[in-house]
Amino acid sequence: MIRRPLFLALAFVLAPSLASAEDLMQTYELARAGDPQFAAAESGRLATREGAVQARAAMLPQLDGTATLTRSRSKGPATQNLLDPNTNQPISLRGESDSETTSRRYGVDLTQMIYDHSRITTLKSQKALSMASDFQLEAAGNDLITRTSAAYFNVLVQLETLAAAQAAEDAAKKQFDYASKRLEVGLAPITDVHEAQAQYESARASTILTRNAVEDAYQALAEITGQPVRNLKALPADFQPVLPNSMGVEDWVQTAIDNNPALQAKEYQLESAEANVSTARAGHYPRLYFNGSYVDSAQWGENTFSNSGIGSVTNPIGSESRGPQFGITLSVPIFAGGATQSGVRQALAQRDVTQDELVQQRRALERNARNAYQTLVAGISEVEARRLALVSAQSAYDASNVGLEVGTRTVLDVLQNQRNLFTAQQAYAQARYNYLQNRLLLQQAAGTLKVEDLQDVNRLLTVDAEAQVDL
Repeated sequence: MIRRPLFLALAFVLAPSLASAEDLMQTYELARAGDPQFAAAESGRLATREGAVQARAAMLPQLDGTATLTRSRSKGPATQNLLDPNTNQPISLRGESDSETTSRRYGVDLTQMIYDHSRITTLKSQKALSMASDFQLEAAGNDLITRTSAAYFNVLVQLETLAAAQAAEDAAKKQFDYASKRLEVGLAPITDVHEAQAQYESARASTILTRNAVEDAYQALAEITGQPVRNLKALPADFQPVLPNSMGVEDWVQTAIDNNPALQAKEYQLESAEANVSTARAGHYPRLYFNGSYVDSAQWGENTFSNSGIGSVTNPIGSESRGPQFGITLSVPIFAGGATQSGVRQALAQRDVTQDELVQQRRALERNARNAYQTLVAGISEVEARRLALVSAQSAYDASNVGLEVGTRTVLDVLQNQRNLFTAQQAYAQARYNYLQNRLLLQQAAGTLKVEDLQDVNRLLTVDAEAQVDL
């Protein structure tokens, strides 16, 4: 069942509250109701499923009603056979005939397939496509989850980047002011002031660009949800990533091959292509149909025969008939100009295309599942390494500030450590949210991604993402 109207109704009712406080699940609910790409997948599934209904209908009785009313007139030379009143012998007279007739026909025609192999295989093909559309919709739903989470996490990364950029700008401003004061008392060269000013202006430009990136990330999220989303929830500072379960890489790969909905959809498409080959070959097979009708027809009018000898003779025209007709029609194809053989070759080639696509998709899925698992495992170590790098960068920056105060470091040293700190903050934020996204991507590849998995990720997001950012 399609629950899109329910989602739309809930989104409309909850829209005011959703706009003021969002988390990942609320954002997904908006996307589920408002994403046009997923809506197109739903409509595509409904359209595909009608193919099986139409194929089945072609095998059921076909009943047509007809009603015809016709009026005609004809005129031309004619021969009239008459009896000679004197001799009572038949004679033939040539003259002109003028006829006017009106006819009507009411009827009901029935056709029922007894055996038509092409229609049987067409139904099989459409049923396979219908099953494929179900899995395609499931794949689209999984894709919606990962697209929504990717856009959501991108906003969080950009917000943390903006916070780091603003902090870097404030620090660069302090260093510029500090270098200017030292220049005034003769404790620093003019080059330090110019370098500090250059770094400050560069930090300002970086903040402006990052703020624009934040707004674009919000717009990318709104493109999916259909309305603005603000006040997102982010990861806490003490977040520690772990593997979702103890499955190994081979287990994940096998799970993906067994359960991935996109792969299953392609398998049903191959089954449909096989049935299409049988449909094409059915062009050589005989077809047997039952035909029946009930007709009520009548004709009336008059015919006038003119001859110079006898003058004009008018005869009425009239007939009426009604009743049923039944029969069986056997059609045996003999020759179609090579079209049937061509259709078979075309169907075989199309089946081979689908089969090759299935092989390629299975190989790509295996590679993607392995890569997703390895990326997730590496991501756990990366998050820890980025955290330690951030701690080291912060310590180096703090130490350079102290060294600047006691004269063992220069302003350039402090500015360089500030740039390193900004880079470390940005990389750490990216690594943390990449881990969450890779976790969902692995489950998507395995075909086990559910809304509950998104809820598990959502429970990890507990911090107001915009609290420390000046938008």
